[in-house]
Amino acid sequence: MEPKTMMDMIPNIDPIDIGLGSSEKGNLLQSAKPRKKTMTSVYLKYFETAPDGKTRRCKFCGQSYSIATATGNLGRHLSNRHPGYDKSGDAVTTPAPQATPITVIKKPQPQGRTPQAQVDYDHLNWLLIKWLILASLPPSTLEEKWLANSFKFLNPSIQLWPGEKYKAVFREVFRSMREDVRVSLEQVSSKVSITLDFWTSYEQIYYMSVTCQWIDENWSFQKVLLDICQVPYPCTGSEIYSSLVKVLKMYNIENKVLACTHDNSQNAIHACHTLKEDLDGQKVGPFCYIPCAARTLSLIIDDALRTTKPVIAKVREFVQELNASLDMSEDFIQLTTAYQEGSWQFPLDASARWSGNYQMLDLVRKAGKSMDAVVRKNEEMMGSRMLLNAAEKNVVNIVHNYLEPFYKVISEICVNDPTTIGMLIVYMDHISDTISTRQPPDWLKSAAEDMAKKLRSYNNQVCNIFIYMTAILDPRIKCELIPESLNLENYLEEARAHFMRNYYTSHFPSMTSGYSAQDIEDGGSVSFAEEIARKKRRASMSNATDELTQYLSESPAPTKTDVLEWWKVNSTRYPRLSAMARDFLAVQATSVKPEELFCSKGDEIDKQRFCMPHDSTQAILCIKSWTQGGLKLKYKSTEIDYERLMEMAVAAASDNNSAGFDKKQK
Repeated sequence: MEPKTMMDMIPNIDPIDIGLGSSEKGNLLQSAKPRKKTMTSVYLKYFETAPDGKTRRCKFCGQSYSIATATGNLGRHLSNRHPGYDKSGDAVTTPAPQATPITVIKKPQPQGRTPQAQVDYDHLNWLLIKWLILASLPPSTLEEKWLANSFKFLNPSIQLWPGEKYKAVFREVFRSMREDVRVSLEQVSSKVSITLDFWTSYEQIYYMSVTCQWIDENWSFQKVLLDICQVPYPCTGSEIYSSLVKVLKMYNIENKVLACTHDNSQNAIHACHTLKEDLDGQKVGPFCYIPCAARTLSLIIDDALRTTKPVIAKVREFVQELNASLDMSEDFIQLTTAYQEGSWQFPLDASARWSGNYQMLDLVRKAGKSMDAVVRKNEEMMGSRMLLNAAEKNVVNIVHNYLEPFYKVISEICVNDPTTIGMLIVYMDHISDTISTRQPPDWLKSAAEDMAKKLRSYNNQVCNIFIYMTAILDPRIKCELIPESLNLENYLEEARAHFMRNYYTSHFPSMTSGYSAQDIEDGGSVSFAEEIARKKRRASMSNATDELTQYLSESPAPTKTDVLEWWKVNSTRYPRLSAMARDFLAVQATSVKPEELFCSKGDEIDKQRFCMPHDSTQAILCIKSWTQGGLKLKYKSTEIDYERLMEMAVAAASDNNSAGFDKKQK
């Protein structure tokens, strides 16, 4: 077979001199490296010298090295690529077939330029592609003059691909990997849920990301980004709906979607409502759209912090000075130790998100003396404006105490992600009770009323039979912890009816009837043994109809229980109910990861999204998400084995160093 090259498959672009071979296993497991051998002959016996005497070739994989390559590099090759080579004895006499060949297309080389140099440059370009993906940078980054000059400084012969070639490669990688995602979703046997997120770039382009979640047959939570698509102007609910339907149809999952969690915007709600009407009309099964609990919490917290913004701004300025000055931060640490005002890790979080705002309040409440001492010591530079008076400190103490329940809830959902809808409902109910029972001071009453109003709005949106069914299927919740507003009398019977209608017969068709149509035509004349067998089946079927009752009659599991592990263990006890649980427990309570909304990590994500140009946004952000989720970067049918690529780069660098050393010796 003719070897396959990668770059000559790019349409309308000149082929590049190298194509990277595919990797059969993608992820190569690194086993413990054997102890290095000290004798040179131990390494050399696994390599054979070429007839021309200029190269050595590995007997295992056929990888070639310059004859001048240091034996230590040969040993590293054996340790990295062939763990356990020293246990193979002298049995290796001929090179094994190469499963992942590196194909070189020979072209006329300019005088003084070796084929190896061109191979290295193409490797460099593929490594730069990996860098652009991980850093969420557009290909235009590589067109920066000073970056190119830096490469030229290292080696004047280095040639980077043109910008258009990088873009063409990214587009092809995106198409190849998207097809892998589509094929993987075809294998999903359960229902799926989706989440929507939106943002606007510096080019004023409105984007929507669509992510899919499900629980696989091994009871492991799975999720994958489906697409990042531009929502056409004027970006209303109609445009969002049209864009969303295109994505669902592209992956052929429109009939599998059970729920959609949105970002609480009116346009997203309108789009989800239209989608529900569409799916209900097709009678493909139930569909529900859910507001994001994390965004609701964020809006409620903003109300509470409204009155303390001037104080928080002062404290943030102080924290930024501390983070920028080693002397001041050391003084602060010494003072907090002396005053016993806690232990603080630098740099302190100064972000404008929840994590930063709460730390500002925490700092004033717990380390007020140390703050004042540092400000007074550096008054010439800081001025007295950063000193807080007694009234300001009192405001901080009250708001800090008021927000303590929020701090506990947010910490919990950030650590235990994803948090089930059932547990989120319990948390939100707790916060609602806390706000209603506390008596805030007059200056905080208006904010407290707005907070309560937003909570009521959220509770009204999630008070339905769909959320009820999702909540009771959490074995830690069941009916005991369901809030009163959701625990309506008729909901349990509706849940039972849904279970019987959708999971009792459809998942076990062989047990839907005691007699077949042929038996009825034969007048029901069956053997005595068959009558006994069918009686047993009917008894078993009757017991199965009561799975929900049996499940709810048992005490809830401890709150620290792993929900999916519980269902994995108990799925044999509840075979039908577990099928329903697999569908409903995949429904998300938040449209984004809570830590991306509440912590400083979200600032970096927002910056990357905002700065990404339109011609790179979809491809780079999707490829990054897919590779982080475990998919291999693929160009058409060829996987890019970056582990091997890095090894070859190290080997090439070693060869160059050896060649340079030999030249100096001469």
